[in-house]
Amino acid sequence: MNAHLQRKTVGLALSGGAARGLAHVGVVSVLHKEGIPIDMIAGTSAGAIIGAVYARDRDIERMRYHALDPGWKKRAPMIDPSFPKTGFIKGRKIEKLLESILGGNIDFKDLQIPFACVATDIHTGEEIVINSGSVTEAIRASISLPGIFTLVKHEGRYLVDGGLTTPVPVEVVRQMGADFIIAVNVNPDVSGRIGKSDSQPRKAQKSPNIFQVLIQSVYITTYSLAKNSLENADVVIEPDTADISAGEFRRTPELITLGELAASKAIPEIKRKLAEAQ
Repeated sequence: MNAHLQRKTVGLALSGGAARGLAHVGVVSVLHKEGIPIDMIAGTSAGAIIGAVYARDRDIERMRYHALDPGWKKRAPMIDPSFPKTGFIKGRKIEKLLESILGGNIDFKDLQIPFACVATDIHTGEEIVINSGSVTEAIRASISLPGIFTLVKHEGRYLVDGGLTTPVPVEVVRQMGADFIIAVNVNPDVSGRIGKSDSQPRKAQKSPNIFQVLIQSVYITTYSLAKNSLENADVVIEPDTADISAGEFRRTPELITLGELAASKAIPEIKRKLAEAQ
């Protein structure tokens, strides 16, 4: 008990990223297996889903099972359409799917690890941190990409995806009380591709659909925000997802592996810095 009280509290900040967010599964699995303590978690969008599943009961097998289950990938895209509301998808079926993954419509107080997720007030542009009430409803707000999902009404506010204001919730987890912060960003710097292949044949790409365009637009415009947030973390883990688009859910096994590789490389730094921080 005394050793636990003396060590720094560790917070995990998980970025959004749509399909790329599945790399978080690999990262969290490695941190868990390596015995890295995770005392609190903050997640944005896809990071909110993975963070909540782990915070539920620290069960990495449950997390991996649901990530690799082909059933949800067939059910999740473009379901219960809504016209002409504030988005293409109502989200009620997504909520039911989240409940099945979490084991019910649980409350934040039922989680084993303190958890918070981030959404954005569409009227004011404010960051909205949700850490009480229904976990499912909170996640539903955090993943509400503008134009794709309908708005979520929460305590008199209309909320959309947290990635618009807080791509990587480093400061959120610090405000929760974390002394040592591990940040995971699964979104690559797309500007790094400019001119990169001038001397190499460019790989043929398929034309993106409207949903992929909306998703990618968010991550392009918020990358600078993410970069600034990462500067305030103690350790940053960035899986190499540059060749995987935000809509490629079919590449889940590869994304999990990329997360595992990136986390494994970071383990020596995490352990060294944690030891120095005692």
